[in-house]
Amino acid sequence: MEYDLTKEGGNDPVPLMEQKGRNTIQEETGNIRLVYYGNETLKRVAREITAIDDALVELVDSMYRIMYRSGGIGLAAPQVDISKRVIVIDIQGKKGPSFPLINPVILESSEATEPYEEGCLSVPGIMRDVIRPVEILAKGVDMDGNEVEFEAGGLLARVLQHEIDHLNGVLFIDRLEDHVRKELRPELKKIRKLNREP
Repeated sequence: MEYDLTKEGGNDPVPLMEQKGRNTIQEETGNIRLVYYGNETLKRVAREITAIDDALVELVDSMYRIMYRSGGIGLAAPQVDISKRVIVIDIQGKKGPSFPLINPVILESSEATEPYEEGCLSVPGIMRDVIRPVEILAKGVDMDGNEVEFEAGGLLARVLQHEIDHLNGVLFIDRLEDHVRKELRPELKKIRKLNREP
């Protein structure tokens, strides 16, 4: 079954990040696997999704399974070596929502910013404060093909920004100051080696 993603839909939220993941085990579901810092797909701008089909549904399901096994709260498709603009999130453990979001976009960001410690399943074992806007206005498409637009604050805003960065080829460590990234080089070199050859 396919849905035309150019149609207008409702206004119910549906979007996602991963963080807090510290293990270095290659998580797999079928041929889908978690990839790490240094992987080329993580550096690219992901492709827009034009249709919701069985393959996308299976991808989202696999992303959720990998995220849960790895102890994350969000995941973007490039993190499983798939260059598509879809993310999943689950912050229910922190009294937040759980949902996937297709082709997510940040429309507006608050002037107010704050630091918050972030981590990433693709950069395991590294946690650093990242400064981001406190609130955002986001839009995307849900799995029923409905376009949604919503405001997000707190952890949800943080997760959305982190995951949408992944879709644009940006890791949270890219937002750190130069001297901090320099200090991380030895750890990043080890993480790069976690990637398997195709």
